[in-house]
Order: sequence, then structure tokens, then C-alpha cells
Amino acid sequence: MTSKRGSGGAQEGFARILANTGWLLGGKGVGAVLSLAYLAIVTRTLGVADFGRFALVLSAANVIKTLVSFDSWQIVVRYGQPHLAAGDGDALNRVLRFCILIDLGSAVAGGLIAAFIILAFGPLMELSAGMGWQAWIFCMVMMITIRSSPTGVLRLFDRFDSGAFAETMIPVGRMIGAGLAWVLTPDVTGFLIAWGAAELLCAISYWWLALRVGGERLGRWRSGRALDARRENPGIVGFLTATNLQTTLSSVGQQVAVLVVGLFVGPAGAGLYRLANQLANSLTKISSLLSRSIFVELSRTHSSHGHEALGTLFRRTNRLALIAGAVIIALILAIGHPLLGLIAGKAFLPAYPLLLLLGIAACIDLVGVSYRPLLMATDRASLSLRITLVSTALLLGMQAALLPIYGTVGAASANIVAAIAGFAMMGLASRRVLTQPGMKEAG
Repeated sequence: MTSKRGSGGAQEGFARILANTGWLLGGKGVGAVLSLAYLAIVTRTLGVADFGRFALVLSAANVIKTLVSFDSWQIVVRYGQPHLAAGDGDALNRVLRFCILIDLGSAVAGGLIAAFIILAFGPLMELSAGMGWQAWIFCMVMMITIRSSPTGVLRLFDRFDSGAFAETMIPVGRMIGAGLAWVLTPDVTGFLIAWGAAELLCAISYWWLALRVGGERLGRWRSGRALDARRENPGIVGFLTATNLQTTLSSVGQQVAVLVVGLFVGPAGAGLYRLANQLANSLTKISSLLSRSIFVELSRTHSSHGHEALGTLFRRTNRLALIAGAVIIALILAIGHPLLGLIAGKAFLPAYPLLLLLGIAACIDLVGVSYRPLLMATDRASLSLRITLVSTALLLGMQAALLPIYGTVGAASANIVAAIAGFAMMGLASRRVLTQPGMKEAG
């Protein structure tokens, strides 16, 4: 009987993962198509050097956002589920307000860090004083549009469709903004304004939909203090810290690489690396989409259906990820080179080897996409964090060693080495969790 319930729970969870990933893919599919169009406009309008400067500003903003922002949506999902099941909307509201306070604090910290980086390293990135101010304003827009909390509300209520709609506002806004910038102000400033406006549009859409979906189930906004959530939800601060550090470590290497490449080989090299990285990530976007829906379902399955159902669901998602990774590598080999020339023009064709290497690394991450959500859902957050720390240190170390010798190809190759190491370590840890369900997390 237990086996049947476990199998049924895993089947329902897998069906929801497919459905939710389908919604996310639908939104990202629109974004992928539009991104090809607005990337073509930006690259062909700015040229290699100015696109490199544009890429450096975007990467600096993303590095800072990654450093200071928390994955508070995971907090809303993880600690909001018990309150939602118990019908305690006020306790859920305090969890949400706690996450909002964290997001606001992140925005303030991000603004200060941005000012320091631009003042200290702006000349090294060949940013003029005027461009430095524009970069800081753009960074501030990125900070105030952190939307992790409303994202958590939509995922808590299984409204991935609404989240997908809100997410499409970024590519739609960029497409419209890129067209206007191309006509009115065809320079770096114009495209920065377009990108910033798109971020604002997306954040407004997320909050409007989250409040509409949550409604009265989100409780009262003046019921107790937001900081009471720490006492009412034991472990919330430790979980929050682990998720933030893990997201920071896993993302910062990718963004820092563009900045490091820019420092070593100049804006042109940074532009080629950024373009290849963005195209590779577009082809492997399913990895992050699967990870989001997998975490929600593994958490629910672990608490509702037990360890057997958790293992069944985990194995099914692994098979799905393996198939997706193989298909995407085949696509990169088949259409990567002509696609690069079609989008950006002949001047950017030297980025193809980078696209191939970065695409392979991203596909390795995709095949192991279930590992981290499994560790997080089974209270092994600190173990997952330690593995991410090792793989990120390896990535940055390999980049530092290979970039001076092999240039951008060396930096891209470092991603493959780090991806293989991370895949192996996460895989061993996940196997240990499934074979020893009662094991307490070390540390």
C-alpha cells in the first residue's frame, strides 16, 4: 500500500513538474525568440567594442545583484506551505514580509557596492565618468526590481502560468525598448534605458499578479511584526543564508568571467564572451526552469508522500534532464555557427568556439539539475553549499590559470572542468541521501 501511495505521489509530482516547466518554457520560449531579435538589433547597432562596454555594465549589475540578493522565493515556498495548509494566513504574511525586508536591504547594499565598484574599477573597464553614472543608475534599477518574494507567492499557489506571463515582460520590454533605442538613441545609453524599463515592467507585473492570486489567503499586512517570522519558523535564517550563498557562488563565476575577460582582453573580447554565454544559456534555459519546479515538487513529495516517492520522482526527473541535455548539445553542434552569424553578423563569428564550450558546460549542469533541489528539499542545504563553494572556487581558479595562456577559449574551457566536478560531487551526495534517508546533515 505504501509503495502504491509513493508511486502515485511521484507520478502526480512528475506531472506537475512537466506542467509547471511547460508554463515556464512557454514564457521563456517567447523570450528566446524575442532575445534573438533584440540581440541582433543591439549587436549590429553598437558593434563589437560598444557592445562589449554594454555587456560589461550588464555583467557588473548582475554580479552585484547576485551578490546581495537572496532566493527568498524558496523561503516563501518552504516555510509558507505549512501555514497555507493550516489556514494561517497571518503567519504566511509575516514570512512574506520578512522576505520583503530582506529584498529591500539587499537593494540598499547593492547600491553601495555598485558605487564602489564603478568608482574603483570604472577606468579599467574603459567607462567614462558619464557612463559610470549611467551604470550606477542602471544598477540601482536592477536592485529595486528584485522580485523573488512575489515569485515565491505565485509558486506557493502553483501559479507558474502567472509567473511565466510576468517573466515575458522582460523580453517584450527589451524588444520594444531596443526598437525605440535603435530609432531614437542608437547608443549604449539608449539600450541601458530600454533594459532598465523592462526590469521595472517585469517587477510591477509580478507584484500585481502575486497580490491578485494570493488575495485574502496572504493574511493581514499588519498582523504582528515581520521579524516574528524568525521565531515562528525555526531554521529560516540558516536556510536563507545557505540558499543565498549557494545562488551567489553558482552565479557569480559566470558574471565575473565577463568582467575578468574584459580586464584581460578588453571590451571586444568581453563582448564575444558575453554573447556566446548568453546564447548558450538561452539554449539551456530549461535547466533553471526545471530546477525551480523540481524544488517545489520534491519539497512537497518529501513531506507528503515519504522517501520512496521522493526517490521515484528524483529518478524520473533525472531521465528527463538527460534527454534534454543530449538534444541541446546536438542543436548547438547543428545550428550554433549559422545561428551566431545570423543573429550578430560575421564580426561575431569568432565567438562560436566559446558558444560550443559554454553550451557543453551548461548541458552538464542540466543533466544534474535534480541534485541541488533534492539536497535542499531534504535539509542538506549546507552540504549543497559546500559543494557549490568547491566547484565555484575551481571555476575561478581555472579561469585565472587558463585565461592568460589561452584567452577567452581558456576561460570557457574552465566552465567545463568546473561543471564536471560539480556534477560528480552533487551526484555522489544525492546518491547518499537516497540510500541513507535517515542520515543527519553533517555540519
